[in-house]
Amino acid sequence: MLAIVGGLTAALLWGTATVSSSHASRTVGATSTLAGVMLVGFLVAIPIALASGIPHGLAVEELAWLAVAGTGNVLGLLLEYRGLRIGQVGVVAAIASTEGALAALVAIAFGERVPIATATLLAVIALGVVLASIAPDDPGVAGRRRVTAAAAYGVGAAVSFAVSLYATARVGQVVSVPWVLVAARVVGVGAIAVPSAVSGTLRLARSVVPLVALSGLCELGGFAAFTFGSRHGIAVTAVLASQFAAVAAVAAYFVFHERLGRVQLIGVTTIVSGVAVLSAVRA
Repeated sequence: MLAIVGGLTAALLWGTATVSSSHASRTVGATSTLAGVMLVGFLVAIPIALASGIPHGLAVEELAWLAVAGTGNVLGLLLEYRGLRIGQVGVVAAIASTEGALAALVAIAFGERVPIATATLLAVIALGVVLASIAPDDPGVAGRRRVTAAAAYGVGAAVSFAVSLYATARVGQVVSVPWVLVAARVVGVGAIAVPSAVSGTLRLARSVVPLVALSGLCELGGFAAFTFGSRHGIAVTAVLASQFAAVAAVAAYFVFHERLGRVQLIGVTTIVSGVAVLSAVRA
């Protein structure tokens, strides 16, 4: 039961973060949105990390993996926000949700053997990405370009998230979850928020501040819920949490009145289903 609660909570929080950050990105831009999300996350995560205890005796290898985990998370969010700014939430979120599947490919690159079932599911997910990237009927040249660009950003986000997930798994044996979250926020504040503020390009209109704050809190809360649920059942939690893309797509239908083309809908459904099954198989 606790695994179900954790997985559903993570899906709802991450889905909410996706929709709210999409609206903010379309208003003030991806960079400013990410800067705000990182600042909020940093202020919330630091006290939690300090309360969990300061890690000591970290080797250079652990510090390197921690840096990779943080950088991958920040880059992934930046690419996702750029995709959400110009594309449909349902498509970008679905493609970004393949992060777990791509993390499996990263593991393969580092020598892990993969069963035939896993390889088959990866191929199915790849097919879903291709279908989701196809523009609806007669969208015009500009429309096709936006769909293609948004899908490309989604793929880039998924790859970055995958690298971050793998790095987190490597360093997770030594560093607690709160400090991994802090690492990403330190990278985000140092590489995105501070330079934007200094250059005067940081734009956070009063109307989007609540959305940015909500995104920052939901990103952290979703990770915490996933961690909690996985302790009581990794498979169930992973399958349910991966459905954040479906949650975002449904919310976008009501909030932005988004309608996917028939082929796109098939692609998104294929991705969501494939990721869910793969999460169960891998777990």
